[in-house]
Amino acid sequence: MITSTTALLIIIILVALKLGAETWLSRLNSAEVRKHMTVAPAAASAIMDAETYQKSTAYTLAKAGFGNIERVWDSLVLVALFASGVLPWAYGCVTSALAGTFLAGTWAQVIFLLGVGIALSVISLPFDWWGQFRLEARFGFNKSTPGLWVSDKIKGLVITLIIGAPLLWALLSLVHWIGAWWWVWGFALVFGFQILMLVLYPKIILPLFNKLTPLPEGGLRDRLMALSDRTGFKASTIQVMDGSKRSGHSNAFFTGFGRFRRIVLFDTLIEQLAPEELEAVLAHEVGHYKRGHIPKTLFTSSLMMLGGFALIAWLANSAWFNPAFGFATGDLAAAFLLFSLLSGLVLFWITPVGNYFSRKHEYEADAFARDAMNGPSPLIGALRKLAQKNLSNLTPHPLYSRFYYSHPTVVERETALNKN
Repeated sequence: MITSTTALLIIIILVALKLGAETWLSRLNSAEVRKHMTVAPAAASAIMDAETYQKSTAYTLAKAGFGNIERVWDSLVLVALFASGVLPWAYGCVTSALAGTFLAGTWAQVIFLLGVGIALSVISLPFDWWGQFRLEARFGFNKSTPGLWVSDKIKGLVITLIIGAPLLWALLSLVHWIGAWWWVWGFALVFGFQILMLVLYPKIILPLFNKLTPLPEGGLRDRLMALSDRTGFKASTIQVMDGSKRSGHSNAFFTGFGRFRRIVLFDTLIEQLAPEELEAVLAHEVGHYKRGHIPKTLFTSSLMMLGGFALIAWLANSAWFNPAFGFATGDLAAAFLLFSLLSGLVLFWITPVGNYFSRKHEYEADAFARDAMNGPSPLIGALRKLAQKNLSNLTPHPLYSRFYYSHPTVVERETALNKN
């Protein structure tokens, strides 16, 4: 039997190991950036002029310093949650207060879980605000206003309550309806919900935050639709999203599947790139679809999700897990909470594995775009402009980028594009 003292000691050790690794990697990366601050490597000089390069290094170092402070804070909050015993105490308060009411039982557990999530979000708000209105604003990226920022937070909270509460209630109720095999049906419920959201998110939720308008008729639309047709992507529509009202960063993506598939371009992306470069970016996104990256990613995430549900079911009924943290054995809500808070301490160490496959997919999508555009020049031009506009770090430490980066660096992508 693991006592509460032993459990707390294990958490402190895991938190310290994760924080230590993150801090070491961050310092390693910052040292590499500083080493090249004065004179940019030849490959970087070909991508950015000296002034932009200096600004990009300053941006990278500023984000690193801010990230280090945020990580320490998050680690202290996590340890404090378990050292103080506030979680089982709050759980008892909520369930006692709602006992005998129509919210007793499963709904009380849902309210507790949502309350913890909201409380942790509130604690992180100062960092969100500083990152948006100080760090991003300092380098010219923030386009949001305090009113819009507050509005986004309120909308996010309302959506979480509207969607999250029924979903949590259904998950927690499955154990009463089905019994020991609830986790299989729980996985099916959540996975089915995710697939449904692929269709509903761009149609219902995304428009609550951003304005989506069809790409106007003209040369650009004709060019992009022609690419879509000749590559067999067959998108139902191309939409422009007003990302510029919040940030100067740019992006492009596609959502949905089948006849619901649509291409979304940030307005900032359209402003920053030439039509041929936009076509290359779209060809890269189509490459993910044509190379089967989406179903592969869905399959991998579904396996991990199924494993997570099975592990939660086992932990909830074990004689040591819940009691070690002050909760009763068999309490599924407690197991869900503990798993969500602690799993990151373990999953952190396999981050490089997922990013390895993600980078592999990026290379494959780049190769598809190169072939679709009859050469690498359009995509290379787009990548260089995006690196300039987003102040990308062109000189990360190799170990840092291998651990954290889901995309190869611009230099690595150019090298691969020019090889074949």
